[in-house]
Amino acid sequence: MAATAEARELAVVAAHAAADKKAIDVVVLDVSDQLVITDAFVIASAPNERQVGAIVDNVEEKLRIAGHKPTRREGAREGRWVLLDYVDVVVHVQHDEERSFYGLERLWKDCPRIEVEGLEARAAAADAPDQEDGSS
Repeated sequence: MAATAEARELAVVAAHAAADKKAIDVVVLDVSDQLVITDAFVIASAPNERQVGAIVDNVEEKLRIAGHKPTRREGAREGRWVLLDYVDVVVHVQHDEERSFYGLERLWKDCPRIEVEGLEARAAAADAPDQEDGSS
């Protein structure tokens, strides 16, 4: 059974909210066939604790505007791996080191990815060096 339309919609909002704060490698996985407790994981990372916090705050804000509050929030104090549980969607925002070490994508590699329109373009734009006007 695939993730519900509502879970997919919620995951897309969370993914874009993370990308808005320059989250690295935002991935959405449909874990509904493997887990009965949730439909989707949103996984994102950042190079430092401050940015992890900014991403988490933005995800919570955008989902609150969409009418959703997390039922559980863990790890915010440390800022290394924050988990936001929205029942149908669980958002993981990790420090780069935790993401590399724990490898959630490897653990859930059999789960299909949910493609989120516009994330690739944002990632490419974030990686591009600033362009300066070459006119004299």
